[in-house]
Amino acid sequence: MDAIQVKYLLIGIVIFGFLFDKTLSFLNTYRKTTKIPDTLEQYIDKKKLEESDYYQKSYFKFGLLTSLVSTSITIVLIYFGIFGALDNWLSGIINQPILQSIIFFGIIFIGSDILSIPFDYYQIFHIEEKFGFNKTSASTFFIDKIKGYLLSIMVGGGLLAVLLWLIHQMGMNFWWQFWLIAGIFMILINLFYTSLILPLFNKLTPLPQSELREKIMAYARKVDFPLDNLFVIDGSKRSSKANAFFSGIGKRKKVVLYDTLIDQHTPDELVAVLAHEIGHYKKKHIIKSMISSILQIGLLLFILAQFINSSIISNALGGEGISIHLNIIGFTMLFSPISMIIGIFMNMISRKNEFEADAYAKETYDGRPLAEALKTLSVNSLSKINPHPWYVFVNYSHPPLMQRLERLEKN
Repeated sequence: MDAIQVKYLLIGIVIFGFLFDKTLSFLNTYRKTTKIPDTLEQYIDKKKLEESDYYQKSYFKFGLLTSLVSTSITIVLIYFGIFGALDNWLSGIINQPILQSIIFFGIIFIGSDILSIPFDYYQIFHIEEKFGFNKTSASTFFIDKIKGYLLSIMVGGGLLAVLLWLIHQMGMNFWWQFWLIAGIFMILINLFYTSLILPLFNKLTPLPQSELREKIMAYARKVDFPLDNLFVIDGSKRSSKANAFFSGIGKRKKVVLYDTLIDQHTPDELVAVLAHEIGHYKKKHIIKSMISSILQIGLLLFILAQFINSSIISNALGGEGISIHLNIIGFTMLFSPISMIIGIFMNMISRKNEFEADAYAKETYDGRPLAEALKTLSVNSLSKINPHPWYVFVNYSHPPLMQRLERLEKN
């Protein structure tokens, strides 16, 4: 296969990804809900259902526009060799190859993010605002952007520099060495995310003494789950949507509840949600997920190593000779269909894990309050109660609401 054929293959992959994603999104968005399920009648009425449909359609149209723009720009960049033109320009003014690659990716990152800012702003301050979810101020929006840039430069730029250095020093053998570094980095992030990264954007405070804390601690003792780090995050600073998550391993494990979650649910429902999160820990889903992610990175790096010195990919993107950064971009596009298949498989495992965590909560606490919590979460966030099966198969990391309720409410 020559450079011209690879060029059109890249364009074909980009177009296929767009059409595949938007076809599934269309099927999901415009799937009719003919009847409100009996179990949801006290939570959702016809007006709320219409609001949910309107919300889903608003996001579909918005996503269609943003994807059309990004896909069109990507096709133009490939077809007219603009990636290669940028590479050729930088090679004429910068002699150091690693610095050249870092600046190349920096320009791509900044250009992409600047392009996305109007869309991000519209999503938050028009769509989310229109449906009553947005709590973000304009100052918070732009401060988050600045913090994100700084974090990307320090962390992402540092990892990129190490990757490029290993490629230039070790050739194709770079993959297993960077895999080791990436694996250690993932473990450290899991350990210290809530201590070092999250506080840059949100405030974490210990859950104060209350009926809720007493019930949570009593349940934790019952299931032999040492719980010293129980926090509340100020999610209401940005959105009225609610969530909870578990982070860390060993003594650094933390349970974090959104303040919006506490406001919207009863203590029994919150304990049930926590029981679900502890279920993930007890079933070793967190460790298994981390190992799986590390293995995926290893596979990605190994395959990348086979293409890293390809002149054909560099030339397909408009470069002259061999360009490491052009090959990384080209490989990312070529790998996307494989990445999609891996993503589908990982979503299948994730849905299984969610069922297992639900079952653990039902066995060790009570399935009914967890079911009530899921109903409230789904209705309040205007989630689709009857998603299309194919959309679920490809995109859902959690089982659809009705499938979870069927198991939780079954005697």
